[in-house]
Amino acid sequence: MPISHLVLITLAGLGAGAVNSLVGSGTLITFPTLVTLGYPPVVATMSNAVGLVAGGVSGTWGYRRELRGQWHRLRWQIPGSLTGAMLGAWLLLHLPEKVFNAVVPALLIAALILVVIGPRIQAWAGRRAVSAGRSADHLSPGRMAALVAGTFAVGVYGGYFAAAQGILLIGVMGVLLPESMQRMNAAKNLLALVVNLVAALAYTLVAFDRISWAAAGLIALGSLVGGWLGAHYGRRLSPNALRVTIVIVGAIGLYRLLTV
Repeated sequence: MPISHLVLITLAGLGAGAVNSLVGSGTLITFPTLVTLGYPPVVATMSNAVGLVAGGVSGTWGYRRELRGQWHRLRWQIPGSLTGAMLGAWLLLHLPEKVFNAVVPALLIAALILVVIGPRIQAWAGRRAVSAGRSADHLSPGRMAALVAGTFAVGVYGGYFAAAQGILLIGVMGVLLPESMQRMNAAKNLLALVVNLVAALAYTLVAFDRISWAAAGLIALGSLVGGWLGAHYGRRLSPNALRVTIVIVGAIGLYRLLTV
C-alpha cells in the first residue's frame, strides 16, 4: 500500500471516529475515501464496518456518564439494534448493493427533518402528557414499542450500509424520548456500536477474504483516537449547537452520498 494511501485512510478513520462520537455519520468520510482509492464498494463497506468498531468503543466509553439512568430503556433497544444489524448484514451479503443505496438519501433527509423538529414534537408530547395527568417524561408502552421498532429499523440499515445511522437514531429518539441531546447522543453511540460490532462479526465469519484487513486496521487506529476526541469535546456543546452540528454534517453527508 502506498504511503499516501496509508496516511489518507488513517486520517479518514480519525475523522470518522470523531464524527461518529459527536454526530454519527463517520462512514460518509471513510467509505468515499476507500472507494476513491480504488476499493470495490462492498469491500469498502465491510472493511469500514470492521475498522470503525474501535472508534465506537472509545466514543461510547467517553460518553459513559451520560448513559446512567437509561438502562431501563436500553435493555429493550439493544436487542432491537442487535437483531436489526443481523438482518442488515445478511442483506448486504445477499442483495444487490443498489437496493439500499437508492433509499439512503431519503432516509437521511427524513432523519435531518426529525432532528430539527424533534424539540417541537417533544414539547407537544409533554403538554399532552401533563393534560392527561402523567409526568412530562412518561414513556407510554406505545411510544416504547415505536422506539424499539425504530431502533430495529435503523439497525437493519446500519448492518447493511452504516452511513448516517447515528443521525437516524438521533432523529427517532428525538421524537419519542424525553431526554437531553447529550444523553441521546450517548445512547446513540452505544446502539451504533452494537450494530457495527454485529456487522463486523458477520462479515468476518462469512466474507473474511473480501475484507481489506490493512484498510480496516488503519481505520481502527484512527477511529480509536478520533472517538475519544469526539466524546471529550462533544459533551461541551450546548443542545442547540449539537443539533446544528448534526444537521450540517448530515447535509454534507447527503451531498457526498449523492455525488460519490
